[in-house]
Amino acid sequence: MEEQVKKVIDDRIRPALQQDGGDIIFLGMDGNSVKVRLTGACHGCPSAAMTLQMGVLRTLQAEIPEIEAVIPE
Repeated sequence: MEEQVKKVIDDRIRPALQQDGGDIIFLGMDGNSVKVRLTGACHGCPSAAMTLQMGVLRTLQAEIPEIEAVIPE
């Protein structure tokens, strides 16, 4: 599952975040939860929590339904 998560992040999520001056780093898995770090313009952005839940989590779950959560670090 980890390789699937990395592929979705690299192919679908990262390009969208980079368009807004941000980026995302995959840190690992904790069960069915994905640990990530937002960087660039996304780090500390007031909308970061919304980005994680509405953007990152939904995109991952659309491809990998077993994903339960995204954990920011």
